[in-house]
Amino acid sequence: MERRTVVYDAESGDEHERQGTVWTATSHIAAAVVGSGVLALAWTVAQLGWVVGPLVLLGFSCVTYYTSALLADCYRYPDPVEGAVNREYIDAVRCYLGRKSVVLCGCAQYVNLWGTLVGYTITASTSMIAVKRVNCFHRNGGVGGDCNPSGSTYMVVFGLFQLLLSQLPSLHNIAWLSVVAVATSFGYSFISLGLCAAKWASHGDVRGTLAGAAIDVPREKAFNVLLALGNIAFSYTFADVLIEIQDTLRAPPAENKTMKRASFYGLGMTTVFYLLLGCTGYAAFGNDAPGNILTGYAFYEPFWLVDIANICVIVHLIGAYQVFAQPIFARLESCVACRWPDAKFINATYYVRLPWPRSSPAAATTTVAVAPLKLVLRTILIMFTTLVAMLLPFFNAVLGLIGALGFWPLSVYFPVSMHVARLKIRRGEARWWLLQAMSFVCLLISVAASVGSVQDIVHNLKAAAPFKNSG
Repeated sequence: MERRTVVYDAESGDEHERQGTVWTATSHIAAAVVGSGVLALAWTVAQLGWVVGPLVLLGFSCVTYYTSALLADCYRYPDPVEGAVNREYIDAVRCYLGRKSVVLCGCAQYVNLWGTLVGYTITASTSMIAVKRVNCFHRNGGVGGDCNPSGSTYMVVFGLFQLLLSQLPSLHNIAWLSVVAVATSFGYSFISLGLCAAKWASHGDVRGTLAGAAIDVPREKAFNVLLALGNIAFSYTFADVLIEIQDTLRAPPAENKTMKRASFYGLGMTTVFYLLLGCTGYAAFGNDAPGNILTGYAFYEPFWLVDIANICVIVHLIGAYQVFAQPIFARLESCVACRWPDAKFINATYYVRLPWPRSSPAAATTTVAVAPLKLVLRTILIMFTTLVAMLLPFFNAVLGLIGALGFWPLSVYFPVSMHVARLKIRRGEARWWLLQAMSFVCLLISVAASVGSVQDIVHNLKAAAPFKNSG
């Protein structure tokens, strides 16, 4: 007889049935972790070298798993097995650390979510450009023709498409798109691995050096190493959705035990894949590995396979964009509605009838709900996000900055702080010092990666600016 776990939310009066298992949670984790960050792994390993590169990937994996296990114990309060359920990350922070920490957590979480939208807009536009460029090179034989189009137009097209999807009531209306997004993310990841393996097999040499890419200016080498750390942090971060994934699990066994197993399996498989792709790409291209393995002039043939991979990237980001945008939409609309509860513009909903072919009397018309507040707020946010992406179209730098900003607070600081509060670990104990030391080292890594990302953005902006004193 199958046992079903039903959680009752007293605040909303909603019953929440959970049927998730360790394997469904593992798939959710893999889908959350494997994303556009994998396209920069070959370049990342190239900056760190054959020794440090794999070690850093393994180190981030171990830290992420350990802090994920700490966070899994905070799903219930105060007891990790019998306590009350926290449905969201910010709810767990409120229970264990108090309301003052909620502000910091909210800022870190929503800045990270919005930064991801900017990164997705940039990545989608570069993949669109790559499709046109690869076909242009194939058509012209590598000579002649305009094979380097501007990305601004493609960013606008991507933003307009997101405007349409954003007007749907919730993620439930685009659940099919999320399924397609997960499938395509694995599709372009495995195609990238296959292309790198074929490139490596074509010349048969293991390229690269123990110390990584050599640059004449030591300062630039240091900044590239810091940027590579940010890219790895971006590739492993999934703490901001861990509680939500755990909320899908049934019990028994206890949700925290199942989540720890799922984190181990998900991060283990992801780390093996990252090592394969990063090391294979580095062996294939050496210190000349491109920043984006699919769009950095790495592959032009077979052009159809490269096109399929880039189209998979675009489709994946179309769905993933809405997954990260919907929590921001909900928070903004909730804040505005609480601030002006009686405003007609905010609370009004209009129903528009759309005519369809009259195949049957019941399907003669379709009614669509239009809320002015949702239309205005979501349009402004997507337009602003697209504008920022157009001003900062730098793939590696933006991914590194997002990873640096989100890694320490969400993946390390809050899980460690909640763990200390849950077990009442006193200041000065050996465990307290070890946990704080780990957190401090991760903070230094995040700060250093942020510096490297910001420096790369500034450098690219200067390089892209017109020469005012030319001639």
